[in-house]
Amino acid sequence: MTIDEIMRRAPVIPVLVWDHAVDPTAVAEALVEAGLPVIEMTLRTPGALSALRAMAKVPGAITGAGTVTNPQLLAQAADAGAQFIVSPGLTEKMAEAVAATSIPFLPGVATAGEIMRGMELGLNRFKFFPAEATGGAPVLKAMQGPYPDIRFCPTGGVTTEKARDYLALDNVLCVGGSWIMRSDDTDVSAVAARAKEAAALPR
Repeated sequence: MTIDEIMRRAPVIPVLVWDHAVDPTAVAEALVEAGLPVIEMTLRTPGALSALRAMAKVPGAITGAGTVTNPQLLAQAADAGAQFIVSPGLTEKMAEAVAATSIPFLPGVATAGEIMRGMELGLNRFKFFPAEATGGAPVLKAMQGPYPDIRFCPTGGVTTEKARDYLALDNVLCVGGSWIMRSDDTDVSAVAARAKEAAALPR
């Protein structure tokens, strides 16, 4: 799959920070069943790679690794079964490392200059991060004119309510949702409920 195809699968990509006692397989199964098959596991915690490896085995799940900031993390993510890579920023070294693996890549950008740097590297799909701190939906709306072929997945401070504003924009394919799974969740029922609500968001 291309990164464009992955971004178009659902309106929200759950962004998970794994520090839970919940079974990661059960979480992935609940997300897939709710209509959010694309899952980003951020590599910020000790249990992240293990959880990613378990989720990657769930039928229908499209699991990716987030917060990939160097080639070493990229190699670990690929070994754990990551089907796409998300980075908070973009460097030429990272772009070259991901290109060598053929794994779909969603690098983070926050400014016009970063978008142009990505375009020079042959990229046209980006994570807009940190979305709310960078100006939110009005900034992305302003980007539509100079960059008509660029598409985004805003992440960072996005809520269910704000997701609607982003998804109404022509240059937004999906949003990253850290609200889908909260730090105090102890079972998958609440996660499944939020996921179903998110999967129904119009775009």
